[in-house]
Amino acid sequence: MDDNRTFDPKPTKYPYTDLTDKHYLKVKKKRDIVFDKDYPYVDETRKFRIKLFFTRVLLRCIVFPMARIKLGLKIVGKENLKRHKDELKRGVVSVCNHVHMWDYIAIMAAIKPVRPYVLAWSQNVTGESGGLVRLVGGVPIPDSGIEALRAFDSAIKKVVDGGGWIHVCAEGSMWEYYRPIRPFKKGFASIAVKSGKPVLPMAFSYRKPTWVRKKLFGQLARLTLNIGEPIYPDETLPTAGRIADLTVKAHSKVCGLAGFKEGENIYAPIYDSNSRRIDYY
Repeated sequence: MDDNRTFDPKPTKYPYTDLTDKHYLKVKKKRDIVFDKDYPYVDETRKFRIKLFFTRVLLRCIVFPMARIKLGLKIVGKENLKRHKDELKRGVVSVCNHVHMWDYIAIMAAIKPVRPYVLAWSQNVTGESGGLVRLVGGVPIPDSGIEALRAFDSAIKKVVDGGGWIHVCAEGSMWEYYRPIRPFKKGFASIAVKSGKPVLPMAFSYRKPTWVRKKLFGQLARLTLNIGEPIYPDETLPTAGRIADLTVKAHSKVCGLAGFKEGENIYAPIYDSNSRRIDYY
């Protein structure tokens, strides 16, 4: 395990919000897309699969090496992927803190040759980079009614039931270089419980930047991706209890992987009318 996981970049230039799941980046909405019950949340057409093939070639040859350099990326715990590869091949939901625009690319690089899907903020898909988001496995979370959510749930369930990999940014938004692990939404646990699949916890922690990165490029930290071991729902509990229990366990594991001692992280893994507010804690 990385010995430098307690380093805090202490970022001050980012406009973190009063709600722990709120986005502060502004996305220019350019594409008129409706995420309804007929939208192909997981596009299985031949044309799209051809695009995916060439995207993967580009990712492996150019983007993944660039990500390692850009992030100063170090990966810890890859042996857990090998140790549990048979379990993971049967379908898995991974969860991680969301702290950089490129952090999902880092996760893709770590778990290759697996081709994961990632649940995406709908505005990231309708925005100017929406095409790229889709090509790296982005599945937009709909906000247009119950029928759309049912279609979305059905598509996600088909992926994990078929042995696929779903990645979820359970904090709900990206806060750059933020060290505390924010409260988790329960959606990832719901997917795991309803499909009977494990959750794989991961966490980004930080290392001190080199002089060149800090002075010339203004980089606050180098990133370490810490990969844990899969955890399973408690089958002795009712469905709602399994989801709540798995949310707590996964949040605790991510905190540990990020270098926090038990009870040290300032946020609890709960979401109610108050717990999304910074001042609640």
